[in-house]
Amino acid sequence: MPEDKNRAIAAALLPLVGGAANLTSIAHCMTRLRLGIQDRSLVQDEALKALPAVMGVVEDDTYQIVLGPGTVARVTPEFQRLVAQSRVTPPAAEPGSAAPTPTTARAGAPPEPAPAPPTTAGTPASDAPATPTADYLAAQGAALKARQKSRNATPVKLFLRRIANIFVPLIPALIGCGIIAGINGLLTNLGQLPSVVPALAAMASGFMSLIAVFVGYNTAREFGGTPILGGAVAAVIVFPGVTHITAFGQHLSPGQGGVLGALAAALLAVQVEKRCRKIVPEALDVLVTPTVTVLVTGLVTLFGLMYVAGEFATAIGTGANWLLSHGGAFAGLVLGGLFLPLVMLGLHQALIPLHTTLIEQQGYTVLLPVLAMAGAGQVGAAIAVYFRLPHNRSIRRTIKSALPAGFLGVGEPLIYGVSLPLGRPFITACLGGAAGGAFVGLFNQLGDTVGSTAIGPSGWALFPLIKGNQPLTTTLVVYALGLAVGYLVGFLATYFFGFGKQQRTELNSATDSRPVPTVSEAPAASAAMSNDRGEGAAASPVR
Repeated sequence: MPEDKNRAIAAALLPLVGGAANLTSIAHCMTRLRLGIQDRSLVQDEALKALPAVMGVVEDDTYQIVLGPGTVARVTPEFQRLVAQSRVTPPAAEPGSAAPTPTTARAGAPPEPAPAPPTTAGTPASDAPATPTADYLAAQGAALKARQKSRNATPVKLFLRRIANIFVPLIPALIGCGIIAGINGLLTNLGQLPSVVPALAAMASGFMSLIAVFVGYNTAREFGGTPILGGAVAAVIVFPGVTHITAFGQHLSPGQGGVLGALAAALLAVQVEKRCRKIVPEALDVLVTPTVTVLVTGLVTLFGLMYVAGEFATAIGTGANWLLSHGGAFAGLVLGGLFLPLVMLGLHQALIPLHTTLIEQQGYTVLLPVLAMAGAGQVGAAIAVYFRLPHNRSIRRTIKSALPAGFLGVGEPLIYGVSLPLGRPFITACLGGAAGGAFVGLFNQLGDTVGSTAIGPSGWALFPLIKGNQPLTTTLVVYALGLAVGYLVGFLATYFFGFGKQQRTELNSATDSRPVPTVSEAPAASAAMSNDRGEGAAASPVR
């Protein structure tokens, strides 16, 4: 039964992360189980990667186990249940609690160096195997990821990561409501089930009408405040009675400022609350601190933040529409081509509030389908590598097992297990993303807007969320053709320009017959994802 399978996966994971006593937090996004780890030395990385259900692991602000969309949402509750049971009745000797072996990294210590990547000329370093395999490329990918992680630990990027943590938990609701909105629109256009259409409209719109409250709640929790106070001050924004309030010479409207206003209000509430905790006597804290927090933040929100955030949100919507309607092809080329590098730099997380603001304003974000083309370029590049290395069974098997997930928008195994360690195929994958982005952007410029009603999914998984200003069939065809362009250009660019002659000769030698790693052994990218998704550096822009 599916429940037994998910329970078995959870049971296999728990001892390998050090057991229940080693966990400080448990959460999940679109594709990853995110764990707070107390003692890093108790985590058995290689054993985790070897599990069939695991696509890879990522060490970031949390320890992330990539299980894939759908699977992670089913495994996480079982995992949480096992952890709760273990804490109530801890075993005498919990699996995974043994002292680390000499090969296990100590807590807080830098990861052991992986084999050095190939030189710029394509010649493997001196410690590389004669014929590089997927195992070697995976080690290179891990080393690249570790170096990039250290570079990404800047105050700005860490702040953007925390902003992403606010919106990632909202992705499942955005997806569900987005798909229901699509079904509702289809029924409306067909004139079918008129009695059901209003009910579907309520389901699709209810969450979006209150999304500011959820953003406020998550913001306060992420930045160390009381979550319910963050939700309370954000609720002011969506309260219908704000129409009676005048700020900056105009009446406010419910929802003005949206998620940006809620984010700012909750951040202010956290600061007010923390200051109150320092000066208010403990005996009065339960009465004074919540009152002052809501009062001060509420007044600032009503007479300042709502108006400012509303103007800023309007500028975002206007700017995005202008960008794609006037410079569509060029804008799409730049966005689609540079998205993978943005992910590498950790800057893609700044796009999550923008996507959410556009969805809140217009019902869909026009940026996500363009950015999703980066995943198409990555898939095309991987297919080209597969055909160009017919004798390297190790790399080919990794690609073969990772491609289904890549088509569905999970691109981490292909990126960090194949294209990025090889070097040039990563660049040609970006060219495929640029071509696909230019194609979708061109149609936006011609008046056929292609958008997504939610963030998180990508690739083929984005089809149920596609929406635009033209008939649905037309919009779906444009998106499908954009994917096809990304696949094709990524494939051709990699096939003809992805390898130097010497490098291809070295990589294309026959490998030995020992077992080769599957996709579960390829390291994952540090992303969204949001999409999402987004959690999926290439394929899921907000994961």
